[in-house]
Amino acid sequence: MTLMPKYPKKKLAQLLMQTCVNHGIEQVVISPGSRNAPLTLGFVNHPKVKTFSIVDERCAAFFALGLAQQSGKTVALLCTSGSALLNYYPAIAEAYYSKIPLLVISADRPKRLLDIGDGQTIRQEGVFSNHILFQTNLNSEDQINLYNDLETMLVENAKAIVEALVSAASGRGPVHINVPFDEPLYETVDHLYDFGSLSNKKEPVLTGSLLEEEPLQLEDLENFSLIWNGSDKKMVIIGSIDPDELLQAQMTHLIKDPSVIILTETTSNVADDKFINSIDQLIFPLNDVDFEALKPEILLTFGGMVISKRIKQMLRKHPPQHHWHVDAHRSLDTYHSMTRHFEISPQLFFSQFFFLTKTVDSSYQDKWLVLKEARKIKHDNFVLNLSFSDLKVFDQVLNSLPGSINLQLANSSVIRYAQLFDLDPTIKVYCNRGTSGIDGSTSTALGAAFQNGGQTVFITGDISFFYDSNGLWNKYIPVDFRIIIVNNAGGGIFKFIPGPKSSGALDYFETSHQLNASALCEMFGFDYFDARDGLQLETHLAKFYAPSNKPALLEVFTSSDVNDAILGDYFDNLK
Repeated sequence: MTLMPKYPKKKLAQLLMQTCVNHGIEQVVISPGSRNAPLTLGFVNHPKVKTFSIVDERCAAFFALGLAQQSGKTVALLCTSGSALLNYYPAIAEAYYSKIPLLVISADRPKRLLDIGDGQTIRQEGVFSNHILFQTNLNSEDQINLYNDLETMLVENAKAIVEALVSAASGRGPVHINVPFDEPLYETVDHLYDFGSLSNKKEPVLTGSLLEEEPLQLEDLENFSLIWNGSDKKMVIIGSIDPDELLQAQMTHLIKDPSVIILTETTSNVADDKFINSIDQLIFPLNDVDFEALKPEILLTFGGMVISKRIKQMLRKHPPQHHWHVDAHRSLDTYHSMTRHFEISPQLFFSQFFFLTKTVDSSYQDKWLVLKEARKIKHDNFVLNLSFSDLKVFDQVLNSLPGSINLQLANSSVIRYAQLFDLDPTIKVYCNRGTSGIDGSTSTALGAAFQNGGQTVFITGDISFFYDSNGLWNKYIPVDFRIIIVNNAGGGIFKFIPGPKSSGALDYFETSHQLNASALCEMFGFDYFDARDGLQLETHLAKFYAPSNKPALLEVFTSSDVNDAILGDYFDNLK
């Protein structure tokens, strides 16, 4: 006998649930609790919603972030009252700075029960104020005395819910709806209430299409094209950005202009032989005289956070005459010299701008490419005969990656090592660079892997992995998911930075340990491989990506004592 679905009796819960569904929410990540029971019952039983149950709220939030990162759609989070909500904050901050839409729904006690000593109760309203696009505290059904009737109260709540959903989709970021529920919490009905037009979609569907954007005024753009066409030294820097075929085609066209050089990063997801894709590798040996000769007259930037610290230092010390930043949502004056923010997507900007620009005869691009070729020769020669170390591991691992996969990178040393190597341009690369934290890299990669359907490989450091090891407490891990841990026994990046080594307190920065991931793999059902030299690593990599009936983890052990010295020698070799 088929059981009829059970929906929450509370009208507020049904109103929120139905409005979310009608506005395109298809996935809800739920952490167990009692106060959120009305909404849990509603979402779990709704035929148009895919729900996930993840116990650890921090992991749940980053898992949702990974889902939204890949789908481009708003993903909802649902938790109970109290400290559960606070565990969402790291992922909310990441979503805010990485422009990823999340709908955070927190259950709460009614206001009369706050600050009177009730358990599992904190001040939840406005708790994310510094990193949220929109937040609202709904009125609970026990507050009907504030309105003429229940219908009027529901109308006000519906307006706030719709505003939250539209803000997340159009603003590309996190929003928060706090929902007070009084007991009883588990009462159900076998039907959906008819709210009429209250829960229906009142806004156009947001797809991210260029057709939804307002083009720039042609007269305004013509003034900037005159500056562009009059310059023979133009630099484009692309930060973190999702793969996009149109943008790739536009950059391929732009680099045909010899007065333009394009600097990219691993997370820029565009590629061309003429792009500078290892910025630190190229500019490390340059001095102030070199910088002054190579600085651009016009700097054009777009995309998210830039990893290279050296390019920031160079351009802050040797600023361009003009810095234009292109972003539909946010102005980033990374180089302290911005003269214009174009509030538009890069794709639409270039679609308009190219009609007004012309190729300029110049040797600027060639000067950069000569340096690029010289650095590449020195890089290849150094790595060829390198002893086993983090740098050698990244050379082997990155060259072993299958084409067309999704590559997730952890922060700290991992993303910086990856910057030094060329990647197969068919590989899509992602990293939590919004806040650059290590805290949710594994959980984000798992959410992304579930969503994208193709093989995902996640490369992480040991500290980042163990910090987020609860992320493996997850029943949605695809069998083709692969993790590679570079285990140098603790926070090796702090040996590269001069301050910690000379502080006399290196142990408090480096986090030395003797942990390995074998027991975690046994507990969570992963195949486990380990490698302690180049031959073992090569042997395991040859079969590591092959189809299997379990996800797999490869842990590569390197010596912390030699990694910093080798990296130092590497950069000295580039001079």
